[in-house]
Amino acid sequence: MPQPTQPHNLAARMARWSGRHRKVAILGWLGLMATLFAFSLVSPMNMIVYSTAGPGESGRADAILYKDFERPAKESVLVQSAAFSAQAPQFKAVVEDVVESVGSLDEVASVESPYGQGDTGLISADQASALVPLEFAGPPEDAKDKTDAVVSAVASVQAEHRAFYVGSFGESTNKALDDSFAEDLKTAGLYSVPLTLLILLIAFGAVVAAGIPLLLGLSAVLGTLGLVSIVSEVVPMSESTSALVLLIGLAVGVDYSMFYLKREREERAAGRSDGAALEAAAATSGHSVLVSGVTVIVAMSGMLITGDATFASFGIATMMAVAVAMLGSLTVLPAVLSKLGDRVERGRVPFIHRLRGTAGEGRIWGVILDRVLRRPVVSVVCAGGLLLAIAAPALQMTTVQPGIDTFPQHLLTTYNRLEAAFPGTQISAAVVVKADVESPEVQAEIQALTDAAVGTEVMNQPVDVSVNPEGTVAVVSIPIAGNGSNGPSNAALDALRDDIVPVTVGSLADAEVAVTGMTAQTRDFDAQMNTTAPLVFGFVLLLAFLLMLVTFRSLVIAVKAVLLNLLSVAAAYGVLVLVFQEGWGKSLLGFEATGGIDPFLPILLFVILFGLSMDYHVFILSRVRESYDDGLTTQAAVAHGIKTTAGVVTSAAIVMVGVFSIFGVLQAMIFKQFGVGLAAAILIDATVIRAVLLPASMGLLDRWNWYLPGWLEWLPRLEHGHYEPDEPDESSSPVPVLDPVR
Repeated sequence: MPQPTQPHNLAARMARWSGRHRKVAILGWLGLMATLFAFSLVSPMNMIVYSTAGPGESGRADAILYKDFERPAKESVLVQSAAFSAQAPQFKAVVEDVVESVGSLDEVASVESPYGQGDTGLISADQASALVPLEFAGPPEDAKDKTDAVVSAVASVQAEHRAFYVGSFGESTNKALDDSFAEDLKTAGLYSVPLTLLILLIAFGAVVAAGIPLLLGLSAVLGTLGLVSIVSEVVPMSESTSALVLLIGLAVGVDYSMFYLKREREERAAGRSDGAALEAAAATSGHSVLVSGVTVIVAMSGMLITGDATFASFGIATMMAVAVAMLGSLTVLPAVLSKLGDRVERGRVPFIHRLRGTAGEGRIWGVILDRVLRRPVVSVVCAGGLLLAIAAPALQMTTVQPGIDTFPQHLLTTYNRLEAAFPGTQISAAVVVKADVESPEVQAEIQALTDAAVGTEVMNQPVDVSVNPEGTVAVVSIPIAGNGSNGPSNAALDALRDDIVPVTVGSLADAEVAVTGMTAQTRDFDAQMNTTAPLVFGFVLLLAFLLMLVTFRSLVIAVKAVLLNLLSVAAAYGVLVLVFQEGWGKSLLGFEATGGIDPFLPILLFVILFGLSMDYHVFILSRVRESYDDGLTTQAAVAHGIKTTAGVVTSAAIVMVGVFSIFGVLQAMIFKQFGVGLAAAILIDATVIRAVLLPASMGLLDRWNWYLPGWLEWLPRLEHGHYEPDEPDESSSPVPVLDPVR
């Protein structure tokens, strides 16, 4: 019997080694992942200190405050009554109870009564509300651990005076929001794993086959968390990094395993021996995993050039997640498949397994594809027109930092009451002055700043002036109109930066002055993103183009890959605008229209979506190129390549859409936008792009798909994913293909 041609690409060599040393490969992988995860447990991630990482003028102000001014953590207790005036004895008695209850706590450093000398600004204009401000003892970073005592004391006062409303807002609310954020992540993790398993069971019809991709994906996630913890000692991470690692690690880990497993079982069904089937899968699908993994990593690396600490942490974490998942697919997965053999079909789900066919081509997508290739012009016009229509709203995209009104409203009852009773006092701009702030000259300019600010229509009393013990830094906190991200808030910031500060404290010769606060931070972040976004987009597009050019040695394939992926990303942007700016489906997702997209999302979604879209693109095109190299015409190669990959691509997309959709129904607005954007893009990419536009455009171009100009002939010839068939091994009976959803 003729001997099979030994594949020599890197993926095949790795699989061959793993198959021969499967115990070392399996135990080594498990040991490495367990060790890394254990490290993450004993040495948690080092988090970004946002006070030292912000851009622009607000970043300079925050850095001064972090270094030279320890602002105490604060809380405000609101007392309200519909029956008694703030001057009534009954009302004053409740306020006194609040002052005594919280003032006696060790966790509280100071408390202020609204009934001080003169107009304190702590009693509302209608005399129906009063504020009791307090400051926590100790460092501000420890305040959240002390909020429970204050919340408990306030609740006791409320229980004794049921005719009044008594509630607190401040650090306790921040803690509640953080807990809600953490609960969202817990919910996503809790539901994503069983949902993924359910989809894999439907896709493969057997418990063992379904469990392999899931276990590999989970092990990659756990190992990556350990790597992230190690790297965070040098590059601090965002608190959202773990969620992103779960999303990306699980998605690509499952995808790569499915690509590999499906091809191995297909080769077994064709009658190959165990070893030949594994090597064929490694030389083809394994090679595609290697190429697509490198492409995804390149896309994620675009986040490193934004100049933002959060994006840098996201980029490093996702690059490591993809690299670990890719490494596992190329090493431990071949070892597991070699060990299991036919036992990969154990635990069949009776009804579902009977639905699995024995052919390698998906039936449903086959019907669609035949019609697409018969009418490629009509298919391109219809599919392209549809996606352009979906993408059109993206031209109206507005980035807006989600205001406090987008947070879970059940946690903001006291805030909403505060804002109604004391309008324009809950959002402040902070003017930071670094100088000899106790000198008469500086004091005079600070007073001039205060007078000018409260004389406008977009800033209010009470203005708070705080000075550090050394007398070197003063912070002038000025309540501004609006919710921190809308027109009135931006007008207040413009007035401060452009008109008031320059002619008051900004005119001091030896002073360093900067404006910060929520509105200023958002403005400066947007300015930085507007500068770096074109660099990120250009970097990712150029490197992806070059990778496709070298991988497939085709100028047309490289250009078309970039254009199709851009189209899917643009369509996702359009969906985001329709949902979160226009409010389509807001009742279903449980939010009020935000008026814009979170500033983080356009770049974050671009790099992730571009990477994941290229994942499918490389896998499908590799199969098409393999068929073309086997002697099929371009039309026949496109038909065979896409039909044989449609099932696994559909299954992988369903897994991603399912997991991302979970994020779409969580409480936090950033999660909703992130989940909806990713789910919409993957759904569009795996259906309209891959099943219609890609084959139709390739059918139209025919041999031009493989065009490479003569001046590019110097490009290196990579060994493509290809395996010369050997004679069927009659000692190994064919096995049914565990063909994913068709």
